[in-house]
Amino acid sequence: MSSANDKPNGWEETNLGEVCEITSAKRIFAKEYKTFGIPFFRGKEVTEKFNGNEVSTELFITKEKYEEIKEKYGVPVYKDILLTSVGTLGNPYIVEKDFKFYFKDGNLTWFKNFNEISSKFLFYWLISPQGKENLSHARIGSTQQAYTMTALKRVEIVKPPLPEQKAIANILTAFDDKIENLQAQNKTLEQTAQTIFKEWFGKYQVGDELPDGWRVGELDEVIEFINGYAFKSKDLLKEEEPNCFKVFKMGDIKKGGGFNHDKTKNYFPKKGSDKLEKYILKNGDLLMSMTDMKDAISLLGHTALMIYDNEYIVNQRVGLIRANNDINIDYPFLYLLTNDKHFIANLRGRANSGVQVNLSTQAIKESLFKIPDKETNKKFDDLVKPLFEKRKHNYIAIQSLKKTRDTLLPKLMSGQIRVNEFKS
Repeated sequence: MSSANDKPNGWEETNLGEVCEITSAKRIFAKEYKTFGIPFFRGKEVTEKFNGNEVSTELFITKEKYEEIKEKYGVPVYKDILLTSVGTLGNPYIVEKDFKFYFKDGNLTWFKNFNEISSKFLFYWLISPQGKENLSHARIGSTQQAYTMTALKRVEIVKPPLPEQKAIANILTAFDDKIENLQAQNKTLEQTAQTIFKEWFGKYQVGDELPDGWRVGELDEVIEFINGYAFKSKDLLKEEEPNCFKVFKMGDIKKGGGFNHDKTKNYFPKKGSDKLEKYILKNGDLLMSMTDMKDAISLLGHTALMIYDNEYIVNQRVGLIRANNDINIDYPFLYLLTNDKHFIANLRGRANSGVQVNLSTQAIKESLFKIPDKETNKKFDDLVKPLFEKRKHNYIAIQSLKKTRDTLLPKLMSGQIRVNEFKS
């Protein structure tokens, strides 16, 4: 834990219970869950927020119940913090302005009523190496770890004076604001590409009369398909080392399609990959989820788009799709096609169902779709590919910003870099 002997001049050693009130929610019973209304967060939703992903809220409570709780006990307000406290530990969420929601007791811990500490500074401290180390001493349990409020209140924190806290938070927030802006740009770029795809191709279904030169064919006619490699768990590394591939797994595919760049990775040494060249991923490759849970299908058939060359290698139960044709169908068309709701519904309808739902190589290859003529494909690719290239450059910029922010974070939180020494 942080030592008082190491603290910078003017910084104070205290504990979390002294700088804020640490509490939880009032119990909401299962019978009070609704399918619409005021969002009700569990650890899953807070983790999605923390990772910058869309919240797939599945539970709600009534507005009347929310107002009752607000009147009697209070609800989270702007700049309060929620912390995941069971299972997946330590992901904080700082409450947004004018956002109404409530949350599950036990799963999340509520930090509020801050005393001589900036909630934004505390947010960054919680995700810093110093914060994570100190929080680790508040864990209980072995099979499923958790934080207790009593232990969290005792967690030590070394904090600078409030003006310096705010200056540190402002520096780190500037990085996050740039990241959020680029993420918003990418969302708009993808929505634009989807709209163009639907306008060009969505009005025709299999069985409809098609324009001259178009036809219905199988996916296998325009792609190369490879099943991911079955790595042995003992051969995978949990920490990145020099000269390693990142292993692309199903968890790297987002719900609804897309690349989850921030998913926890495994690694595989390049020196052991001499015979695995066909599994090494290239820019423009698509990665399809071939397995999902029967009672909660969300990934099956969706694809992510690889934007790097020779950095990833594909794992089993992920299908590698690579454009391979002479009619100008390239990765933008294939990405939009494989995440189209009609294509996904048709593909899932041919999956093998058990405890898990599985797609066979044959089912994927034999998927029917409308194959436009070569000239149409070329015009579409010329129009849409620049949008994908812009998304790629934004993603790379996002990763660079995150790396710089994460390098600065421990140095700012330890006082190794003081704000008045920082040159923006």
